[in-house]
Parts: sequence; structure tokens; C-alpha cells
Amino acid sequence: MTAEHRPPVPDRGGSGRVRAGRFRTRPASMRGRTAAAAALAMGLVLAVGGGWLYVLLRANLLDNTTSRTEVAARKVAAQADTGALPAVLSSPADGVDLVLALDATGRVVATSLRTADPLAAELRGFRPKPGQDSADRVISGSPAAAAGGVRADVVVVRATPPGGGGQERYVYAVTVLSDVDDATHAIGVALLASAPPLIALAAAIAWAVTGLALRPVTAIRTELAAVSESELDRRVPDPAGGDEIALMARTVNATLDRLEQAVTRQRQFVADASHELRNPIAAVRSRLEVALADGARAGSHGPVGPAAASASPALHHSVRAALRDTERLQRIAADLLLLARLDAHAPRAAEPVDLALLAAEEAARRPAGGGARLVVEAGEPVPVRGDPAQLERLLTNLVDNALRYAASEVRVTARAEEGEGGAVAVLDVTDDGPGIPEAAREQVFERFARLDAARDRETGGTGLGLAIARGIARAHGGGLTVRGREDGRSGARFVAVLPVHAKTPHGHRPGRS
Repeated sequence: MTAEHRPPVPDRGGSGRVRAGRFRTRPASMRGRTAAAAALAMGLVLAVGGGWLYVLLRANLLDNTTSRTEVAARKVAAQADTGALPAVLSSPADGVDLVLALDATGRVVATSLRTADPLAAELRGFRPKPGQDSADRVISGSPAAAAGGVRADVVVVRATPPGGGGQERYVYAVTVLSDVDDATHAIGVALLASAPPLIALAAAIAWAVTGLALRPVTAIRTELAAVSESELDRRVPDPAGGDEIALMARTVNATLDRLEQAVTRQRQFVADASHELRNPIAAVRSRLEVALADGARAGSHGPVGPAAASASPALHHSVRAALRDTERLQRIAADLLLLARLDAHAPRAAEPVDLALLAAEEAARRPAGGGARLVVEAGEPVPVRGDPAQLERLLTNLVDNALRYAASEVRVTARAEEGEGGAVAVLDVTDDGPGIPEAAREQVFERFARLDAARDRETGGTGLGLAIARGIARAHGGGLTVRGREDGRSGARFVAVLPVHAKTPHGHRPGRS
């Protein structure tokens, strides 16, 4: 009738060890992955776009600086072409720092500096290429630079002597690039400083937008998670429109429709088969009982022949074995019919029942001796509301299962206690047998589940007892679980939790199943 105990099935991999899960290196949710992707995309855009902007801006600033510097050099070269070139040049305009004119030998001809020899020694090797009249170059870290060795843009312009005679002159204009460096540095700092908030803003927008887009998916997932064996009529919300989420919701609902129809047909088949089997099995049982009774009366009416005397015990044994098998079939059919009714949520009686009185009556009807001792602990009434016959069946199944494996004692406790949602009634059946492995504590409630290696008809049941007990507990708004003993010793502890009924029944005698 009930599911029995055996060691847990070893891991199919043969190692007997729990496989460790792989370390997650990416966000688990779609919103997290989308936000991370948006942040990464924004980072890439800022890196590529900011780098391109930085390079473009610097190149533009250098071009402008070079153009101003060349204009200053050409103004002085124009004066050299006419021959009127003073030894001391006026300070150039437009941000150019200095102008210097050298002859072909590198001697200073004119300058806007007081001391130009160190700078002339630094620049005399820089000349325009043949066929060109100007050239530009950026020097960096020159100790002879007028601005203390910083970066500077230098433009040299070839000056032709007047009338085409004499030595050529070279006019050098120098602009220190501090303004260009300051501007590009400010742009770089601004880009780096704005990157984190922009990346965070992109991630936040992606998170919010994805959340809004996935809100119907969350509703569908929540509703789908609530669909259970007892609530197959639930359907997920169908959002308006024809997008992918709406199509998914309609597909899920269509699948749930087919699942509900299949389960309904299965339950109906089990109920019809169990109902139809009851009458033939009852008829076979009656005939076998009549045959046993007739055989017993025939044996008491005088002597029989030698053949009949030898055949009668064998026939009697066969008929009795057939009767036991028929009784077993009858119990299985009745259990299947009860399970079908529980699955179909068939209407049940709703009467006040005292679990303490129910436990006391269960102990009273059990014969003393010949096995484990049954002890009941129930100091005060424990009122619930439900079907008396079903609640008695729940307790009977739990006690039968416990007595089958108990070494010396089965203890039944009925009490009321405070739960998470208020007061609840607790029915606790504990044995001192071998116990149930933690890995198999849900398996024992499966239908026809047996944890024994062999199906012994004398000591084992059909595997429906605990499934029926849990079905009855759930039908009454509660639940049934199996735990280890509180004192740490070996044994199984089945705990049924039911809602407490406000009014205590007085003198109620529960029915029998």
C-alpha cells in the first residue's frame, strides 16, 4: 500500500560525487545580459569615437598652428627678399613665439630673441628639401627651445636674396604647442571623465527598457510556475498585439489546453477502469469465499476417497491464494479510484474532526502485541475541518507505513502550533526504523513508488499509500512531508500540516474508510 525504504540510487556517472556547477562568468538574467551588452557597446563607441575625435582635433589644431607659424615666417622671408631685414625682428603676432633668420652657413642674420645662438645651433640642420621653399616639424624636449624645452612647432621658409645674387637665407618661425597640448589634454580628460556615467546611463536605459519589454514574460513565467497537477486550468496572460511574446503566450496556452485535456482523459480512464473493475473483482472474491466455505463443509461431512483427500488441501491452498490476490486487486482498484477522485477535486464532506481523537481511535483499534508499539501523544483537542473518512485514511496509511518498518515503537503526535500563516494542526507519525535517505524523501510520495529492491507481497504494499495520504492532505488545504527524527536517531518522521478549525468538535466519532 505504501512506498518503502531503500538506499538512494547511486549517481549514473558512477563516481558517487555531486558534480560541481560551472562558475558563472556572465549575468544570469536577460536584463543583466542586455544591460552588460549596452554598457559594452557604449564603451566601444566612446573608445572608438573618442579616440577618433581626439586625433582629429589634435591634427586640426596642429594644422592651424602650423599655418599661423608659416605665415609669420613668410612675412619675414618677404622682408629678406627685398633686402630690408633688420638684425632685431619685432615679436611676431597670432601666437607665434619667435622668428629667426639664418644664412646658408647657419649664422644668425636676424632674430626676435636676445640670445639666438643656442637655438640656431639646434635648427641649422633643418632645411627645406630641394625643390621646396618651406618645411615644418615638431620638436620636443629641445634644451635650446625658447620655452624651456617643451614641444614646439617649427616652420622654415627659404628666403631668396634680392636680385638672385648672394647666399640664400632661411627664416624659422617657432610656436610652442602648450595651447595645443592643453586643449587636447582637456578633451582627453573630458572623454575619460564622461565615459563611466555614459556607460552607466546606457546600462540603466537598457535595463529599464528590457524590463518593460520583458514584463509580459515575467507575468507569463509567474503564472506558468503556478500551474500544477491540481491547477491545470490556469492560463498565462495573453498580451495584446502580434509580437513574439504574444505569440509565445498563445502557444503556451494552447499547450496547456492540450495538457489539461490529456490529463483529464487519463484521470477519467483511471477512474472508469477502477470503477468498472470493482464489480468483477467483488464477484470473483465472493465466488472464492463461497468455494472455500463449501470445501470446508464438504470436509466436515464424513470420510472422502484417497484421491479427494490428497487433492482437497492443494485445492484449498490454491483457492485461498487466489482469494488473497483478489483482495489485493480490490484494494488497488479502490486506491486508484480514490486517487482519481482526489485528482479531479471531487466534492468532499466538510465536517469538524478532532485529530487527537482520531489518533486515539487509531491506536485503540490496533491489536496490542505482535510487533512495534503504537504510542499516541495528544493532550488537547486538535480541531480541523474536512472529510472524516479521508482524514482517517490519511492517518491509517501513515501508521501502516510506520509499523511496517519500525523496530520497536511508532509515535503519533497531534498538536496545534503557530505556523507562518497562523495556527495550524500538525499530525506527526514517527518510527524508529531505518529511515528514508534525504535524496528519496520526495520519491516515496510518487505513485507505485517503492524503495525496496523486491516487491514482497507479505511485507510491502502497492506504493499508493503515501501518495493517497499526501493527496488527502493537499485536498484539505495542507501538505505532507517526510523528515528525519528530531533527536538525530534513525527513523522516519511524516508530518501532515492542516488548517486549524476555529470550533472544537465535541464527541465527534470519525467515520471509517
